[in-house]
Formats: sequence, C-alpha cells, structure tokens
Amino acid sequence: MTRVFPLIGRIRRRLAEAARRHNFSQALTRMSGHDGFVVPQEAVLAIVLVRDGAYYLDAFFDYYRALGITHFAFIDNGSTDDTLGRLAQEKGVVVDQARLPLAQYEDLLRAHPAQTYGQNRWCLYVDMDEQFDFEGRETYGLPALLRYLEARGDTALMAQMLEMFPDVPLRQTQELTFEAALEAFRFYDLRCIKSHLYHSAAIGFSALLRDNRVPEGAMFKFGGVRKRVFGEDCCLTKHPLVFNGSQVTPAPHPHLSSGVQVSDVQAVIRHYKFAGNVMARDDASAISGDLAHGEDTARLVVLRAQPDATLYSDAAQSWAGLGPLYAAGFLAPSDAYRAFLAEEGA
Repeated sequence: MTRVFPLIGRIRRRLAEAARRHNFSQALTRMSGHDGFVVPQEAVLAIVLVRDGAYYLDAFFDYYRALGITHFAFIDNGSTDDTLGRLAQEKGVVVDQARLPLAQYEDLLRAHPAQTYGQNRWCLYVDMDEQFDFEGRETYGLPALLRYLEARGDTALMAQMLEMFPDVPLRQTQELTFEAALEAFRFYDLRCIKSHLYHSAAIGFSALLRDNRVPEGAMFKFGGVRKRVFGEDCCLTKHPLVFNGSQVTPAPHPHLSSGVQVSDVQAVIRHYKFAGNVMARDDASAISGDLAHGEDTARLVVLRAQPDATLYSDAAQSWAGLGPLYAAGFLAPSDAYRAFLAEEGA
C-alpha cells in the first residue's frame, strides 16, 4: 500500500505538467516577423522575454547589434505599451506572445524561442535591462569568443550579474531615458555577496545544475547591493550564452540551462534594473501577482518608506572595465582564453 501513494503522486504531477504545457500551447500566438525568419548556422540568436519594454528598445538594439547580433526572438508576456508595434518594424526580429503568469510558465516562455528558432544554434538569453560584456569584446568581438568555446567543446558560458546604479537617490533618475540612465548608472557595489560552489546542495535549484559540467572552483553568487538595500537574496549568476544542442535543456530556470559544458571564461552582465520608474513597474508587478518570489513587493516597502532611497554608498565603485572585477574575485579569469586572444591578435 505504501508504494501506491508515490505512484499516484507521480501520475498527478505528470498530468499537471501535461495540462500546463497544453495551456501554454493554447495561449501561444504568433505576432510578427515569421516570414522568412531563419537563423543562419553561424549566427547567434538573442532570446528576450519582454513585457512593456518600449522604454529600453532603442538602446537595447544599439548595443546588441553593435555586438554582432542580427537575429532576435522575443517572447512577449502581455505588453500594453507600444512594444509590439515597434518590434514589428525591426529587421531580423520574430515575436511570439503568451499572456500567462510568469510564476507558473516562465520556463516554457523562455524555452520556446530556443526550441522553435534556435535548434543547434548559439542562443544568447538577455533581458531588456541587461548588457552582456566579456573580455576581448571591443577588440575581438563575439566571433572570437565563439571560436574559443567551440574549440573546447563548451556549450555554455557563465556570467555574473553586476547591478548598476547612480550616485543619487533613485527617484531623481526616474524620468531619464534609458540611454541617459546608461550614462548615469555607472556605479556598482561588490559587498554582501555570498558564493556557493556550483554543485552545492545549498543552491535551491541545485537539481537543475546536477548534469552540468563545470571548471573546478566555479561559483554561483547571490546577494549584492540589492541584498544590502532591499533584503533580496537574488541570484547573480547566469548562463546567458548556450549552444542549444540535442543534450541541452534550455532555460528550465531563468538563470540557467541544463545538460551543458560550462566554459572557463566568465562574462559580466551589467544590470540596469533601477533605470526608469522602478516604483511604477514594481507596483504593476505586485498587483498582477505574476512573480512568486515577492521581491518586487519587498522593494516597494523600502521605496515607499524611504523616498530618498539610494543604492549608492562610499563603498561604491565606478565602472572601469572588467579588470577591477577580476582583481576583486567577482569574475574568475581564464589564462587559456587570454592566450587564445593573444594568438588572435598576433
């Protein structure tokens, strides 16, 4: 009899998962850009989950097209601004939409573009408020990085997320355009960061990391300035760049893919979460109830109680490239990659 209950539980979970995937397929709508949208073998597909992203669009495309990205797959989660109309006018952009709660469907939302448009392609998972950066970007570019990864058989790149902020209270910057915020948000803070070995059981989603192969000593990082100011124990580590081959499960969690060989190279993601009117965005998110972790509500408590809340302090450092991040141990350097770049420039 005791064996019956686990079996019933497994059957119920499988039925619930089948129902969840059916709901997703029923909610999925093709919006724009599908005619002739094919990602070339040598191209990188940028995958972007978006809702009301018009504020970011111009600077977002400027940065990633300068990086060499020509193909973008957006999965829209119910935009009410002019995001969809503007994306429909962009070259090399395909847009699908599913109006479903992120708390229950984020993995399916993020996996869909990779499985639909990015099979056996490099996929770069980025959010609208993120800038992906790496050693050699300005001199050698993304193609050199990909050559290094492919030569080693790597199928994923680890990145650490760096929260960027201004040296004034956040309310003083809420009217800035995103382009202006990128200039004003030039500070970061490396305090209050907690690190765990990549396969540590202390990581809440460690089961999803179990089959990933990583360099010795690889770390997942948590906390940072948002921990210090808002009490958020947010995850700072991501796998933004992934080759979506047959053994890979793309994006079962917002920060990672499974079944990958993680490279010894590390990138940084400059994160501009607090650009624009963060209170209005968190208000909308809290009201919708879409997010399960409640971080938006926690931020609202602080921002409402402290109108002059700031992430800046005397310990803040001004952005000066990746060098200080290596020196502080925030990023782990790769001697092999540096030797490779030296050969590229020879």
